[in-house]
Amino acid sequence: MHKRLGRALSPRGALALQSVDGALSFALRAALAMALPALPLALAGRADLAVSTMLGSFTTTFGRNLPYAHRARVLAVVAVAMTACVGCGAALAAWAQPRNGGAGAAVTVAATALVAGLAKLACDAARLSGLGAVLLLFSFAVAANGASTPSDVLPQAGLAACGAAVAWVLAVAGGLLHPDRPQRLAVAAALRELADLWEAGGTGPVRHRSTAAVLQAYRTLGVLPPSGADRHGRDDTCVRLADLSWSLLVGSARRPPSDPARLARNLRRQVRVLVSRRRRPPRLLPELALPVLIAQAGMPARRDGFSGSPTAPTGRHAPGTGASGTAAGSRDATTGPPGAAAGSRDATTGPPRAAAGSPDATTGSPRAAAGSPDATTGHPDPTTSASAPAPGPVDPTTLRAAELRAAVLVAGPAHGRAAVLLVPALRMVLGTGLAGGAALLLGLGHGYWAAISAAAVLHSVNVRTAAQRAVQRTLGTVAGLLLALGVLALGPGPVVLVMVIVLFEFLLEYVVARNYGLGVVFLTPLALLLTDLAAPAPAGALVRDRALSSALGVVVGLGCALLVVHDRAAVRAERALAACAGASEQAERALEEGAVASFPLVQARLAAAAVELREADDAAAGELWPAEIDPTELAAAERRAYLLLDRLVRQE
Repeated sequence: MHKRLGRALSPRGALALQSVDGALSFALRAALAMALPALPLALAGRADLAVSTMLGSFTTTFGRNLPYAHRARVLAVVAVAMTACVGCGAALAAWAQPRNGGAGAAVTVAATALVAGLAKLACDAARLSGLGAVLLLFSFAVAANGASTPSDVLPQAGLAACGAAVAWVLAVAGGLLHPDRPQRLAVAAALRELADLWEAGGTGPVRHRSTAAVLQAYRTLGVLPPSGADRHGRDDTCVRLADLSWSLLVGSARRPPSDPARLARNLRRQVRVLVSRRRRPPRLLPELALPVLIAQAGMPARRDGFSGSPTAPTGRHAPGTGASGTAAGSRDATTGPPGAAAGSRDATTGPPRAAAGSPDATTGSPRAAAGSPDATTGHPDPTTSASAPAPGPVDPTTLRAAELRAAVLVAGPAHGRAAVLLVPALRMVLGTGLAGGAALLLGLGHGYWAAISAAAVLHSVNVRTAAQRAVQRTLGTVAGLLLALGVLALGPGPVVLVMVIVLFEFLLEYVVARNYGLGVVFLTPLALLLTDLAAPAPAGALVRDRALSSALGVVVGLGCALLVVHDRAAVRAERALAACAGASEQAERALEEGAVASFPLVQARLAAAAVELREADDAAAGELWPAEIDPTELAAAERRAYLLLDRLVRQE
């Protein structure tokens, strides 16, 4: 038990930095979304109203890497949710008057806990990564603890809607200038993970991250790994790079590259080309041309035509039309449900979705074009792309049934999947409720900060990540309080205060994706200054309340993570192992039957099953009651999956 507790509470990784592309442009967009509606109000002498627009502008922090079409839909829902949080919080403040204490304050604490749990449940179900539920809770708590009257409710909700609308417009406006920007960044992330894989020796957790990144790239592009029937019609540079990544990834399970260091350097050079903001299509580096790449990978070339230009190109891939997935969070690289189990052979007909459970589907495969470059290697197949039959039409009923079956394999029946999501939400409700209630009993000013701190700790995957969040929250809060104290000591006016808040929002969004603790350094003064803008108070009192409430929230949140046992995480890991075995059996049947048209779907589901297996095991390992899975059994299942993926690529 002591070993389990020590493993679960290990802060290892709390200070690690992540590589993030496009952080500068995203941070500029978030700061602009906050400044545009807030500065005019501050200049007009109504800085207190600017708080509502700033809360609504937090909408832009969601879905940062989604393709523009999908981002527009997701952010529209988030904008409505953010507006509802501000409006409901203002209505509660006008009715309960929590500033006067008593029953009204207790009702507000209970309502805050309920909103926290619902936000956590919704964000986990939608796989929205990042600050997610914490920002929704923050918007509600600030409004609910304000000095609102019934006549203020509609104006505050309207101002929040205005801020959310500005954030939505700015978030999707990039599609006019760089419509393929999300696709480029997704492929760049996959190439970077592959470079890390070669530098790490080609094994371990890096392979899992590489597979997840390549699958995410395909989902963002709206296509599947190529089959023999469609590999020659994919002339878009990003799609070709995704295909190269896929072939190198699955081929390395059988035979690693002969010069991994050189290959990693060339992949990183290609990443720099992709992440540049040039409007013209990205170019494929000569070092990643097929003959050079095959030589570096140490793989034999095929005889089915790798030279020359496409004779029937299909045109550039339409940016922003692909399916997308996520949670960012964190785990910004998760994939859809893994493949179907034995017996679901009819699920492999027709061109499938980008990933099981993904909301957008490709409605056909590209036309074949002989001679188009490709990275797939191995022994020649008598049924080459020139003679292979084209995939049949999509059967939505069959695909949908297969996806539902795949989801049941991993999460079990509907009630089982609900249990996996409900336990973290229950932790969130208990943690925020207890922290807010304790702050109320202790007479702490701005006690809702304790609830928000507890929510920040509990907005995690398991006990281990909650412990890491606690360390990050504590260190970041200390540094952030020093910043806030310095700003408040200068006594800035309302307009200057708004500008400083916008600056902190820029810095927050620039660094939070790299490390949550760094984000808290700027989130702490941002929250303090927002509070001071809405209701000015002595700087010393604000800093003291924030320090005490944060400490209380961190302790309570970590305690709830330990006490509320999440045994469903172990069940998820066991089901993921069974699902991976089922997807492997399906792949073996497809290979035996030579069903080339089904290979893209089989590949995507098998890779998704391997990714889910590793993620489920990691999530369970961070709980006090980890899954009792033999590590050798898990390693064997992963090895079998990657070898089958290699066979699927080589026999297309």
